Amino acid sequence: MTLPAESRARLADLLVESLDAQELGHIDRLWVAEAKRRRDDVRSGRVEAIPGDEALQKVRDAIRR
Repeated sequence: MTLPAESRARLADLLVESLDAQELGHIDRLWVAEAKRRRDDVRSGRVEAIPGDEALQKVRDAIRR
């Protein structure tokens, strides 16, 4: 978690790409496809990423309401 955001994103990408879909169950294959779709959405600019601490704060604020 101490890596810069760009390095963490690259590591996550490498981990997802390293998964062998043939060895995964149906649900796991769906999650891999979802992870790749989300990665592609961020890369293309269709989705704007926000820092994790900011996202968690938004969730905490929503729960308090």
